[in-house]
Amino acid sequence: MIVIGELINSTRKKIKEAMANRDADYIKNLAKRQDEAGADFIDVNAGAFVDDEMEVLKWALEEVMSVTEKPIAVDSPRCEAIKMGLELHRNGKPMLNSITKESERWKEVFPVAVEHDCLVLGLCIDDSGIPEEADKRVQIADRIINELVKAGKNIEDIAIDPLTTPLSVNTNYGILVLDTIKGVKKNFPKVKLITGLSNISYGLPARKQVNRAFVVTCMVNGLDGALIDPFDTTIMSLIRATEALMNKDPFCGNYLKAFRAGLVTKD
Repeated sequence: MIVIGELINSTRKKIKEAMANRDADYIKNLAKRQDEAGADFIDVNAGAFVDDEMEVLKWALEEVMSVTEKPIAVDSPRCEAIKMGLELHRNGKPMLNSITKESERWKEVFPVAVEHDCLVLGLCIDDSGIPEEADKRVQIADRIINELVKAGKNIEDIAIDPLTTPLSVNTNYGILVLDTIKGVKKNFPKVKLITGLSNISYGLPARKQVNRAFVVTCMVNGLDGALIDPFDTTIMSLIRATEALMNKDPFCGNYLKAFRAGLVTKD
């Protein structure tokens, strides 16, 4: 399971304040702690700074990379910011977060995705918006994958976000994600499925309980990764236990290693 630490995102009030004040210690501490908690990627987003995103993102990336060797998920609505982030990156293979099949976004980001050695996260969105049917999301995913592969992208460097939306809005949305995961995996078993997991619980009480149940359900149906809060030791424990139960952790090695490190909860 690919864990993308989601916490360094300027849409969060404390992060925006830390970025605005260039509070390097706060950002570095958060990056380091997510690394230690088991994150495989550290997501960095400065998109809330509309007028000076490039400057803030560059600063944040440098601070994060100074304290962790984990690769970065360069997260921005702006193509030039993504391009800059990928060019600055020095921690192995980064993630491009993200590309869609919306005409303008595709036109801008597609060449960047092909040019750089990165994991590309494609969202199941086109010019019509987010489909309410799984088969239409799968069709968008098919187009994203086929066009990237045709342009020379390694299929194992492509990931698809089935798009998790709030269960509080429509109780079918959980099933919609599961059906999309299964549909993409059926067509492209080597493509990774990665989603912003906590969106499912937006608007509900006891959100962590919903997130925890959802991650196990998604993993069983083919999810390969998620943007999550790695400080939630219970969800991290469930991920490790589920991997072992699905025979994705030979001899339970990763589970036991995490337990010895105090990263698996006993209760």
